[in-house]
Amino acid sequence: MTPTVTDTMEAKAKERLYRLIELIPEREIHAAERYLEYLAEHGDPFMGALLNAPKGDALSDEDREALEEGRAALAAGDVVTDEELRAELGI
Repeated sequence: MTPTVTDTMEAKAKERLYRLIELIPEREIHAAERYLEYLAEHGDPFMGALLNAPKGDALSDEDREALEEGRAALAAGDVVTDEELRAELGI
């Protein structure tokens, strides 16, 4: 797939940001970090959720059990394709 003009501009902007990070004076590192966190939190809901996610293990015992059940089903080959699921759901 050919990159769009927007993709190219964003890639160049990110490259400039990486270079700028190296030029930030040590005394301003924390301020820059807080500002970038602010931008990530308010500009992208997903990034905001990640930044505000609780630290540590957020899985309940029920979550772990469901994951193990899913992994066991996958290992046993008990899976369906996307097409089969869509057909079953009528979408």
